[in-house]
Amino acid sequence: MGLTDVDLNAWITSFLDVVQSVEPWLRTLIAGVAIMLETSVLLGLLVPGDTVVIVAATGIEDAGQWAALVAACIAGALLGESFGFAIGRWLGPRIDGWLGRRWPRAADRWARIERYLQRRGGPAIFLSRFLPVAHSLVPLVVGASGMRYRRFIAWTVPACVLWALAYGSVGWLAAGSFRELSESLHGAGYLFVAIIAAFLAVVWLGKRWLVRREARHMD
Repeated sequence: MGLTDVDLNAWITSFLDVVQSVEPWLRTLIAGVAIMLETSVLLGLLVPGDTVVIVAATGIEDAGQWAALVAACIAGALLGESFGFAIGRWLGPRIDGWLGRRWPRAADRWARIERYLQRRGGPAIFLSRFLPVAHSLVPLVVGASGMRYRRFIAWTVPACVLWALAYGSVGWLAAGSFRELSESLHGAGYLFVAIIAAFLAVVWLGKRWLVRREARHMD
């Protein structure tokens, strides 16, 4: 049997009820910590921070909770990237040498990011927040490069703000639209799915375009 409109609406309602049953402060904290881990050294390969934020955002009930979630994501991202910068400043050359001996492919990625930073400068720091893998490695390489933290943070703050606003808003928009229409529109569940899917598709296409555009600066 296929999934009917009523079944989909009921499933999404149950899902949103579960998310909203978590205390707002706890949802916000979990999202902030997830982003901090995602932007920390190499943990970005393991922690799906973007997914955690979207799920947490579906539980938002008012503008105050939205603002708190966005602020937590910005703070978490800046903490994670600052941690990566500090590790790079203290241990960067050692890490580079260790990668060269034990993990040549990672060492090659490190070298490519170094070239990228040398050619693009500050804009590379901003754009890296939206590039797969690079967003967790760039702070490390920047720290090892000797760039001042003030310059690094000046470029990464606007990127973190833009990212947090986008991901923190889409979940709230999708859930809010669904709850408003679910009683009167049988296909409200499809609207919820469409909003999330459209956002993820735009993000995926944007990342692919950005990777191709910036690849020439890494070679």
